[in-house]
Amino acid sequence: MGTDESKKAGDPLTQPDSGFYRELLDHLSDGVYFVDRERRIHYWNEGARRLTGYGAEEVVGRRCQDGILCHTDPSGRDVCRGQCPLASSMKDGVQHEGYLFLRHKQGRRVPIWVRVQPIRGADGSIVGAVEIFSDDTAGTEERRKVAVMQRLAFLDHLTELPNRRFLEITLQTALAEFEGQKDALGVLMVDLDNLKGINDTFGHSFGDEALKQIAKTLSSSLRPTDTVGRWGGDEFLAIVREVNRESLLLLAERCAEHVRQISIPNQNGKVLAASVSVGAALCRAEESGEDLVQRADRLLYLSKARGKNQATVE
Repeated sequence: MGTDESKKAGDPLTQPDSGFYRELLDHLSDGVYFVDRERRIHYWNEGARRLTGYGAEEVVGRRCQDGILCHTDPSGRDVCRGQCPLASSMKDGVQHEGYLFLRHKQGRRVPIWVRVQPIRGADGSIVGAVEIFSDDTAGTEERRKVAVMQRLAFLDHLTELPNRRFLEITLQTALAEFEGQKDALGVLMVDLDNLKGINDTFGHSFGDEALKQIAKTLSSSLRPTDTVGRWGGDEFLAIVREVNRESLLLLAERCAEHVRQISIPNQNGKVLAASVSVGAALCRAEESGEDLVQRADRLLYLSKARGKNQATVE
């Protein structure tokens, strides 16, 4: 077989090595990567680097199961070591898609929408799969909200989340709606465990970085209709509508689980494994915003008294 024919019949997993296809895929805003049957990564485009923080030199040759991106489903369950969309597509030969979270190189959890197709060799057999993934955080809309809050002095400048003033106004509006329409309302009080120890061990600048990454993780863990902001210090408050006790607990546990999966590296190569304690309270009839927040705060400290790194709901 001639050289040109050999190239045409080459391994389909390495076809993007040609300059034309590499440049074409690198111009996509979506992340694209190819894996073989063992889920070993053979190709990683620039979009994947922008969305994850990892360059091709850090991931090509490694397997999904090696704990690079640590994909989880919305409930926080690890899918990389189980039947992930890539494995499912290679098993049944059809397209799979779904909503997952990955762990960014900086440590935060990022919600993504993934689409997976099997890759077939010349004989029709499945030799691998390609995954295309996109950021599902609606970044453009979030940037618009940030700009508005900056103009109105409603932004916490460290975390770029709404500040306490904004949260107090939002809570009063939500309480008025609750009193008028009786739509279920709840709040989550979230506190970073052991911030003093983090500051003492890693330094205050690293403690600030931990707060930033946790803020981004909490924001992506909640629903688009929820509002989360920095209440003060290492405390965050989330205002959640249309919930019952079960769904409120699910949201609280999701926040705790996603923060648990954070690992934030510092300049010395040390890695922080963070955790939060959560208090979750459903609003009661004729309860004031102050009373609701105080009750969530009490539940938060009950979580800490029980060993931290967990959620308590009432």
